[in-house]
Amino acid sequence: MSTGLRIVEQEFCHVTGVPACCLRSTGKRCKERCLEEAIQLLRQISEAQLHVLEESHLLLLVRLLISMQLQMANISTACRKVDQMLQHLAKVHHQLVFREIHHCLHSIAHTDQVLSFEDLQRACMFLEDSTVGREVWRESFLSLLKKVSELFLVVLQQESLRDGPLCYIAVKVCLQIFQLLPSEVAPRVWTKEHSDPTVQKILQALMDIILGQCCNRDTCLLAGTAVAMLINTAAESRAAETAAWNLLQVSHLEPWLLTVGALQVQCCATGKDGVDRLAVSRGLLTCCRRSILLSSHADAPQMCFLLKGLFPLVYALCEEKLDCHGFAFEALARWLKKVKECLADILKMTGVRLLPDNSSLQQQLIHIIWTNAESPVEGVSEFVRSAFCLLLDLYKMDCEQFCDTKKTLYSTLLQRIIKLPWEAKAKYHRLCALLPYLGTDMVLDQYAEIHNHLLKCWSTNHLSPWASELYKCLIQQQRRELCDASHTELDLANRWARRWRSVLHEALTSDVALLQNNSSNHLLPYTFQVFPSAVDPLLASLDPSSPGHLHAWACIVSSYRAVTGGSPWALQGSSTLETLQLALGSAEDKVRLAALNLLCCSPKTKDTPTTEEMSIMRVFIPQNLNCESAPFRQHFQAGVKRFLVRIRDGCLAHVRGQKGEKKREAIHSKRAQDVLEQGIGFVDWLGQLPYSYLAPGHSYQRKKTALLLLSAVLETCTDTWSPDKRKGQPPVNMGSLINCAKQRGQWDFVCRTKQLILISCLEDSTNEIRELSAGLLLRFFPHSFPDDIAAVLLVRTRQLLCSPRVQEAQMGALMIKVLLQKSQDQPEGCRLNSNITVSRGSDPKASCMVKFLVKELEEHYLTAKADLMLAARTKPMHGVLSALQRCLLEAPSSVYDTLDYSLTVEVLVLLENLSLLLLGVLYGERDVCATEKDAPPSFCDMGNAISFLIAQECGGGQGDGEECVLLTEEHSLVLTCFWVSLKEVGNLLGSLVEKILTESKPSKCLLTKEDLTRASKVFKNILLKCRHWGAVEGCCPGFTKFCASLLSSNDPELSDIPAHMLKQGLQVVRSPRSTSVTRRAAGLPMLILCVVSAEEASKARPLLSHSMQTLLETAKTPLPENWDQTLDLPQVCAVHTLQALVRGSGLAVAVLQFAPAVAILSLTLLSSPCWAMRNAALQLYSSLCSRMLGQRPSSEEGGSTPHGMSPLAFFFHYPALQPFLLGELRGAAEDLQGPPDEAKLHLQPSLFPVLTLLAQLQPGVQDSTQTLSDFLPPLLQLSASPIYSVRVMASKALVAMTPPSDYMAILITLTAQLPGPQERCCHNRLHGQLLQIKATLKRALCTVSDPSADLCEVLSRVDASMWLVTEAQRCPLVRAAYLGVADSLRRLCCETYLSKLSYTLRHGLQTPQQGLQVGLPSFHQQAIRFLCADLKCACQMWDNFSASSPDLRLSLVMWVVDGRGSQQTGLKEVIQKVLQSNLREALLSVSVEYRRTFLAALVAVMAVGDSTLPQKLPQSAPLEEPVLLECLDLLLGDLEDQRGGPEFLSQALYAASLLLSQASGSRFLHRWCSILECHRCPDAPEVLRMACAEALCVAGVPLMSHSSLPAIMIRSINTGLYLLQDQNQQVRMTAARFTSMLHHVRKGESQRSVYLMQVNQALPLLLDLLVEECWDTPGTLEVLLCHLPQADLRSVLREASETGCSSLYEQDDANVFAEPSVMAAHVLPYLLHMAEKSSESSAVAQRLSAWAEESAAQVRDSLAVCKELHPAETLTPAWLALLMDPRFHGTLCGLFTRAAFLLRLSNTSDDVRHLCDPSALHTSLQDVCSLLSLNGVYFPSAVTAAVAGELPP
Repeated sequence: MSTGLRIVEQEFCHVTGVPACCLRSTGKRCKERCLEEAIQLLRQISEAQLHVLEESHLLLLVRLLISMQLQMANISTACRKVDQMLQHLAKVHHQLVFREIHHCLHSIAHTDQVLSFEDLQRACMFLEDSTVGREVWRESFLSLLKKVSELFLVVLQQESLRDGPLCYIAVKVCLQIFQLLPSEVAPRVWTKEHSDPTVQKILQALMDIILGQCCNRDTCLLAGTAVAMLINTAAESRAAETAAWNLLQVSHLEPWLLTVGALQVQCCATGKDGVDRLAVSRGLLTCCRRSILLSSHADAPQMCFLLKGLFPLVYALCEEKLDCHGFAFEALARWLKKVKECLADILKMTGVRLLPDNSSLQQQLIHIIWTNAESPVEGVSEFVRSAFCLLLDLYKMDCEQFCDTKKTLYSTLLQRIIKLPWEAKAKYHRLCALLPYLGTDMVLDQYAEIHNHLLKCWSTNHLSPWASELYKCLIQQQRRELCDASHTELDLANRWARRWRSVLHEALTSDVALLQNNSSNHLLPYTFQVFPSAVDPLLASLDPSSPGHLHAWACIVSSYRAVTGGSPWALQGSSTLETLQLALGSAEDKVRLAALNLLCCSPKTKDTPTTEEMSIMRVFIPQNLNCESAPFRQHFQAGVKRFLVRIRDGCLAHVRGQKGEKKREAIHSKRAQDVLEQGIGFVDWLGQLPYSYLAPGHSYQRKKTALLLLSAVLETCTDTWSPDKRKGQPPVNMGSLINCAKQRGQWDFVCRTKQLILISCLEDSTNEIRELSAGLLLRFFPHSFPDDIAAVLLVRTRQLLCSPRVQEAQMGALMIKVLLQKSQDQPEGCRLNSNITVSRGSDPKASCMVKFLVKELEEHYLTAKADLMLAARTKPMHGVLSALQRCLLEAPSSVYDTLDYSLTVEVLVLLENLSLLLLGVLYGERDVCATEKDAPPSFCDMGNAISFLIAQECGGGQGDGEECVLLTEEHSLVLTCFWVSLKEVGNLLGSLVEKILTESKPSKCLLTKEDLTRASKVFKNILLKCRHWGAVEGCCPGFTKFCASLLSSNDPELSDIPAHMLKQGLQVVRSPRSTSVTRRAAGLPMLILCVVSAEEASKARPLLSHSMQTLLETAKTPLPENWDQTLDLPQVCAVHTLQALVRGSGLAVAVLQFAPAVAILSLTLLSSPCWAMRNAALQLYSSLCSRMLGQRPSSEEGGSTPHGMSPLAFFFHYPALQPFLLGELRGAAEDLQGPPDEAKLHLQPSLFPVLTLLAQLQPGVQDSTQTLSDFLPPLLQLSASPIYSVRVMASKALVAMTPPSDYMAILITLTAQLPGPQERCCHNRLHGQLLQIKATLKRALCTVSDPSADLCEVLSRVDASMWLVTEAQRCPLVRAAYLGVADSLRRLCCETYLSKLSYTLRHGLQTPQQGLQVGLPSFHQQAIRFLCADLKCACQMWDNFSASSPDLRLSLVMWVVDGRGSQQTGLKEVIQKVLQSNLREALLSVSVEYRRTFLAALVAVMAVGDSTLPQKLPQSAPLEEPVLLECLDLLLGDLEDQRGGPEFLSQALYAASLLLSQASGSRFLHRWCSILECHRCPDAPEVLRMACAEALCVAGVPLMSHSSLPAIMIRSINTGLYLLQDQNQQVRMTAARFTSMLHHVRKGESQRSVYLMQVNQALPLLLDLLVEECWDTPGTLEVLLCHLPQADLRSVLREASETGCSSLYEQDDANVFAEPSVMAAHVLPYLLHMAEKSSESSAVAQRLSAWAEESAAQVRDSLAVCKELHPAETLTPAWLALLMDPRFHGTLCGLFTRAAFLLRLSNTSDDVRHLCDPSALHTSLQDVCSLLSLNGVYFPSAVTAAVAGELPP
């Protein structure tokens, strides 16, 4: 027993004595885990055993537990776990536990000092989370109440205290006392003889807080709950009821008296934000018992408190536009919930229905719910949905109580919901709520468009969740309804399929990615959860060879397996595995991911993958390491991790089984061993694989994926526990599996070689690779580096920290962080003088490192002070600053363990001096920056200052030569040093202050007020005295942290610092300037934004309110009469600052309360005479509209989508804007009224922005109140605007503002105004009216299937106005607008009208035009689109192509290029024939545009549209041979001479390739191959490389299939190999399509669609084809060898030793995707295969021997160099530098590939054996490879296998 207790105590000590790193936020889970283990251990000790224990031992344990509770008072779950143990001990010795807790709490309740935050926190903990603690407080609660009342007297007198956490927790203590100790509190409230002034003082304080003395909203709301809880303590209901009714006086503006039992307090409202009413109503609804809520007023017995007392209060709060709108609707939902709970009593009390149809209460509730469903305020829409559900339920209960079976409200609401536009988000959650009351059949039958609307929603990001939820509700309700009868699962699935299979099939096979994702991620799981057998009808409708079906198949099967756990292999027999293989090799990422998910998913993690699944994964993983898609990499990692978890858990189960069953049968034992061997072997293979691809020289994509997979292996298959993760921790018995693997010599995840490889990744050019590598080193590798690695890494780190390149300096900073955490002691170079001591109890290693960096920074600063150019080159500051930030802020130790006060001040002074130095240089005079002058230097002054600095360094003045407009290297060096250093200063300072204040204790803080004031001046200087946007923007995150830390401080002096800075900033805004115009006011808006963003969101944000008021007043100030446009104006600066506040993400909701005022201001300022003011106002207005309307929803349906807020909802939320916007429209409309001949160009700058805002609102929402009808007349009148864009936008705004019921009336009105041929009309008005007709028709016809009488009238009027499209109408814009109207009505028009219109258009196109008419070409384009939509008319147009005018021909080919010519099969052949017959003429045309467009049109009609179909030759008759050859010669000549730009050349190459297949003979083939070889290189334009890949597809496949020229095949394959390694993903995928088509043709599957394979599968297939078909052809060997990296190791080593930092920015390679070492691994097996087959061909043997003669000497020499390298036993700087050189690894791979090839040749050919001894070469190769592998060089498996002498597969 004593042993068990010692174990318990050890566990407790582990909790209480955790190191400093565990006391951070991540420590919570560490403690909870240890406590859970401790509870289990303690429960194993029985009460009888504990009784035997001596009291002294038990006392020690109790004190230990109480001490832990005190330490973890802020972690409620941990305290409750400790309380469980205390309760267990209390069963043995209750008095002992009671006494110890009483002793602990005595110091809180009976102290002479005011309670501290920690005291109150502990009091709360013992009240809420301690059973015995509550008993103690029950005896001492009066003392506690007295101390709390004393605290309120102090707190409410100081603003910082009453708005801070101290006041909040004091209120929380009161609430807990009232709630948990009601019987003790009640007598002191409700009986006069026992009434206590202490409780009265507390009640007074609580009411003062509620009524506005406290600005913290959370505190006010909690105070309201506390008061309501106090009322709830009454034993007599009548007293509590009276107090509750009395509390409703909170809505009174005049002073009033609150009476609660025997207590009376004076109340006077001081706030006007509605929080007081909200706090009271919310508290009463939360706390009051039913009798209080049902009580009646003393003066009105019929008035129910819930209905007549609380509802008006809550309803008024919801109607008002308050900052706490979300809380108001929470109160509404609570009110409805309470009404539901009390409904029976309410109906009994009133005797009438609560919600009869059309009653005022019902109408009020529906109105408030309906108008707020689209609210942008966070939380409102969720509570509105809850309220709607409660309302429907209430109505049902109300109807049932009074036997109303009609329930008309439901059907009324359904019709109202159906009329909502599909874009309305509220439509779907309302249907979900209504569905159970109507049933699926009624909803689906009455809502005929639901399937179409759901598909649209699933294609729109913000609507897809709601549509998915509706689908889920529908099928769940369908299942419930069907289950009433007896049906089998298959019957149920078939019933489901009748309604939904076609919908899911369309979604899964759609081309819209969003629709596909939503259907696979949401709809399929929902379906299989409800109808598991639905998999059969879903799969039955799929054909994996059809486009899109393979992805759908994989999604269906994987979702079925994940949800149901059913075996996917049993669904379709053997074809399942074949289809899976196709999916795993697909060219589409999404298909491969879906197939991977099928392999990896399983509902049971112990479901060990089969041998076949592991084999498939061994092939799949290496083929997908270099995918370019970041989402693919993340999903790939997640899938592999799931697969590993299955392996791990399955193996663990077998390991446990082996231990538990010693005598199991042999067959089971053998199976378990097989499972273990396979699982452990797979994990070991996967753990080795990533290291082969982490060397420099591999692509970013491959390295990132390799690191993610390595992370998955280490997280899953090691026993490293991550305290910051709640899930994903290793199993408790993971060690047994690790031991099992290590006994087999596997799972050596953390050896020295692997450590070196990850260290080499710390110098990767990308930040992500560096961070991932550092994370793996820190988490999973040994606790400290070996001494040699630490020493070399420190040397390298110091070099990098002094690099002027930002990227290299960041590498050095990261290395410093890694070194700090992975070194055993202070690194040698970081040790300081012996007289420098570290304070006791601190972290000496971290402290020493920080002191070293501070000294280093000081040295860099002094260098910059003496010679800034020298410092920028050799000792820039930004690297050391970044290193300091990482060591101080990302280290596991507390900052108080690292810094002392003197060191903190030293850092602060250094940062201040550094910033002053840099800013002073920009001023030109270093002392000027230290003054209080807040105006930054002009850009000219900054440029002159930097130029002067550079000239000084060069030893002379400014040159007299011509001024260069480009920045010199020196300018870039200085600017980079300046802005990056200033950014790092801001980030370091802000983050350091935040961490110091966060970890500070009342007794100790490393920063005084003076220090923080000094820090604030540093920020102020950077933001106000620097114009460089990079410095300003980079400094802002640090400054925001700085302000947030100070504002959340309990010290009012500290919290006043940001407020003082804000005051200074606003003063600068208001002050006139004497400097040049600054773009967007430079850093001043950012200063103000950072301060106000740092305010706590739960408070009233007084700083924001003050700032907005000041800025609005400043912006409204009239400009002075003599304003100067070359100087910054205070008004302009204020507008720019407002824009910054509006755009600030931290103020997204808070700023909306000022939206109307800001909108009115910005629209008003558009009329300012100052250009800068107008520009700033327009930017402000644009930002504000985005904020008010929310982010525009993305949709893949095409076209722009409106915002989700309807006009009704918009003006409900911003009512002040309605009269203003309406006034602007009316004013503009009135300006257009007058005599017809009068000029009407009266510009109103605000008009177009107003129309733009209205046009962005969601159309189609019914306005039952007609509140927006006033907008329609001015919008209709604006059709006459002389400004084209106004007429267009007015038509869009008209549609948005018109309710659907008025569409036909608007159309009838507009068409009635169309003039006749002889009538005089205003062309602007006519054009505008036609635009409005077209826009309204487009919206109205969305839901029209059969024309109504009104629509027929519209049709007849449009028919009668056909003259508007004829030449009688001289304005082309009007003609085009009329044609647009006719096109909208096309499906409803009669054939006579369409024939007449077509004839008119054709006649107009063929009639020669006299003179130039503006807009005529656009009309012709529209006319051609209209005509060619009809096959007959289109054929007539194209038959007359040769006789048409040049302009008409250009219009026709442009129509084809737009993609419309290939949509009709018959027309496509006609167009192809016409274009081919006119090709020669087009190529000889002098018009470059016509030639380019003509070729593009020819390509569009001749190319196969679907890439999955087999490539066929053109169907139409080919050109005559002479003409064809001449055209080919012209095209190839242009390509060879590169006449024309890349776009033209790409079209020419494509067209030539299409024609090449029609030409006989091989006359042009070699020219064609040469052109491809010229344009396939990485330096060629991307469009030409893409054309090369397309040329291979259209010409390479047929030529290689039918040509007997092997040289053409070799050259084509080589071009394909180069393009498969291209940097552009589309080029690679097109080259893979070429391979897929070639493979398809060679397999003879001409009828089926082409299976498009992945790039990494295409490459070996091309190599296979090359070696199979052309292995003995000259040139094949050269093709293989040209893809190997160079093997001259000496030159690489020489260049590496000479490499230095020659420029500030490093030049990337032309193709960063190419990976020579990976290509070498691909080519090597084919080289070895050729060596094996050389004996079959003397010619091949001769060529191989010749190569060996040329290469043997270099191979031997390079191997000798490798031996000379011979890494030492300890790491050296030279070897580390080589490991980080990308050329080194590639050269080694090339060398070992050639050496392995030479070795195989020497073994197989006598002609080569004399060049080298095979045995010696083999030994040398193995020795060198082994040596390199032990020192951080990993090779691909193909290379290592060849070195080992293994034959290729």
